[in-house]
Amino acid sequence: MRTHYCTDINENNVGERVELAGWVNSYRDHGGIIFIDLRDKTGLIQLVCDPADNEKAHKVASQIRDEYVLIAKGTVRRRGEGLENPRLKTGKIEVVVDELVIENRSEPMPFTLGDPNVGEDIRLKYRYLDLRQKEMFETFQLRSKAAIAARNLLDKHGFLEVETPILTKSTPEGARDYLVPSREHVGEFYALPQSPQLFKQLLMVGGFDRYFQIAKCFRDEDLRADRQPEFTQIDVEMSFCTQEDVMKVAEELLHAIFAACGHEIEIPFNRITYRESMEKYGNDRPDLRFGLELVDVIDLFEDCESPIFAEIAKYPKINRIKALKVPGGDNAFSRKIIKELEGFVTRFGAKGLAYIQVKEDGLKGPILKFLSDEAIETMKSRLDLQIGDIVFFGAGDRKVVWDYMGRLRSEVARRLDMIDENRFEFVWVVDFPMFELEEGALHLKALHHPFTMPKNIDEEDAEAIESDAYDIVLNGIELGGGSIRIHKLDIQKRVFSLLGISDEEAEEKFGFLLDALKFGAPPHGGFALGFDRLMMLLTKKESIRDVIAFPKTQSATCLLTHAPSPVDEAQLKELGIRIRKQPKSDAAE
Repeated sequence: MRTHYCTDINENNVGERVELAGWVNSYRDHGGIIFIDLRDKTGLIQLVCDPADNEKAHKVASQIRDEYVLIAKGTVRRRGEGLENPRLKTGKIEVVVDELVIENRSEPMPFTLGDPNVGEDIRLKYRYLDLRQKEMFETFQLRSKAAIAARNLLDKHGFLEVETPILTKSTPEGARDYLVPSREHVGEFYALPQSPQLFKQLLMVGGFDRYFQIAKCFRDEDLRADRQPEFTQIDVEMSFCTQEDVMKVAEELLHAIFAACGHEIEIPFNRITYRESMEKYGNDRPDLRFGLELVDVIDLFEDCESPIFAEIAKYPKINRIKALKVPGGDNAFSRKIIKELEGFVTRFGAKGLAYIQVKEDGLKGPILKFLSDEAIETMKSRLDLQIGDIVFFGAGDRKVVWDYMGRLRSEVARRLDMIDENRFEFVWVVDFPMFELEEGALHLKALHHPFTMPKNIDEEDAEAIESDAYDIVLNGIELGGGSIRIHKLDIQKRVFSLLGISDEEAEEKFGFLLDALKFGAPPHGGFALGFDRLMMLLTKKESIRDVIAFPKTQSATCLLTHAPSPVDEAQLKELGIRIRKQPKSDAAE
């Protein structure tokens, strides 16, 4: 139905007859001559319908409205002198129409395309209209280029694309599974995969050596701006490899994706250990676009006169006292702002927010009266204090302190406009603990997943065991990660035992993997990158919903299709399912 896309036409086509197709972006009637801005995926071109040239086409043009679908035939000509539009790629030309067909009409639009004030609920309800916007098309065009670049790079390195099952077995991987009832096996369920983890390991046992997949994954978890119940990841696994081999492939993959999207990034990326990341930045996904490192000062409070700080300082293994120096912060932060920052950290477990100010006549702050002169001098030196600085202190359980001081670090940087939004700062976080003890739990849980190779499995203190795991972080957001996997049966059984998984439970849930490890499983490892999250950062969007064609809301609903929705009683009966109405008291909880 077309000879050209709209912006394929230029001054070289003057005098040619062309056929175009698209939507009416806008129309104007100037004294009988009708001008139409026709839009397709490439952009706009101006159509001219003059009754003097073709009365029939003009008559059709007089009936059109915004978003009508048109097919137009006509001749390309230059615009008149002074009538060019420098804002358009096609601003020097126009098409004089001699044949115009209204292929389809449109009802009045529920919102105006390009209106920045349209609520997200309306945009998601009418997502097919939202997708007509130029910015949306460009986002998904970029996403397509990124996916093609990923495939090309991995293909070049000998990786084979393999699709793994969507209907699979429910296995504990951290989040809740989405379950699918079986009609053939009443009372039994499939689960949608949280990741292709076990299948890609089985492919390595099968001798495929190098695998990848741009995979759909599903997790029934609470949603945030960077999470969805279904998401896409670039999933990679390779045999006979070291951690270095895997990380090199991941870096080259990201380099190729960013290059395809018009950005040059430097590889290799910086690396820090998990411990260093927690101590300096308060989390394991540090934003390195700005400084503001946390400094340990617990030793300076060992003999202080505050019983609260002194008690905390007695147990440096489980507690922390962290200082956050903000250069020039004393001049930037009023008492009102400091109070706001205190309110901010108390939301995350802080009991308060102590601070000292560096004035021209010395240090000021209530906390100083508890410290010895020697401790104060050591603090000055350790923090390299300068006039105009302010220092905030966090004290207590190390996990709580890490958390709220890490958040405070980011909040201070945001308020002081210290974050370069145009900068891409990657970092690998390595040497993760293998296990962690959850608060209130009686046994350990795997920090990543239970198939990660431990480095020192014979360590008496299980919490001191490190894993051969690595995460890749971009601008304070975890893009993904991976590990070297367990390929030996005895080690896998030992890990299950430390996690409190009995032999019977392990056989029930992972018997197929344990069987596979008996038949010559090679050393292997891999990684997965969150593709939606990556595109969100590349396109500088605030939510991954903006880079997913048909996303769910934060309550995991689809406003377009109204999913999830009730199903017919006959369907439920066929599946052997009866819906139990939830008591109001339970629903409230």
